[in-house]
Amino acid sequence: LSLKFGDIGNLKGLVIRFLLTTSYYQLSVQNWFSLHRLQLLYNHSVQATFNATRIHAPATYSYHCDHVSSLQRYDALLIPSSANDLSQLWEVTFIDFQIQGFNVQEGHFAYAKDCASFFSPAILMGLVMSLILLLVLAYALHMLIHLKSLDRHYECKASPAYFAQMKDNDMGDEKEPLRNSGNESYELRNKPFGKIYI
Repeated sequence: LSLKFGDIGNLKGLVIRFLLTTSYYQLSVQNWFSLHRLQLLYNHSVQATFNATRIHAPATYSYHCDHVSSLQRYDALLIPSSANDLSQLWEVTFIDFQIQGFNVQEGHFAYAKDCASFFSPAILMGLVMSLILLLVLAYALHMLIHLKSLDRHYECKASPAYFAQMKDNDMGDEKEPLRNSGNESYELRNKPFGKIYI
């Protein structure tokens, strides 16, 4: 796949060439395409070659990435093929890069396989927080399961009112006359809950 820019400044016939390959993988039971190599041509000769890494997708998909670059700050998906050629002198960066080499229908990209890593910093932070919350929940459940009943410590031990058995020989001592202005009254000795006036 070639992108021809023509003459740009003193670059005559600038072309960016993408070398794509397809392979069948039995594990996924489908064809995948890969960007194997990127070449920069001008003045009708190859000036720089970069090997592409991790740029692949199923053949029926397209590949999308925010940055495809030879720079380390963008994860360097393009690596100079040799230290001896001019590739070291070039810095190549594609922004909002999307490519599909095969099965293109009606000039539109198919569904894109994105280059975003499954373990980006945000996803890792979310996993760590989920693990912490899971540990707290497990500890709380452990404490609830092993919680002992406190009923025996807080039982209401109020017993019914106790009244001593009255003996027949004490019946005479139960009442004691009270002297009160000519009226005869008696008071219980055992349980002084009230006074009875007769």
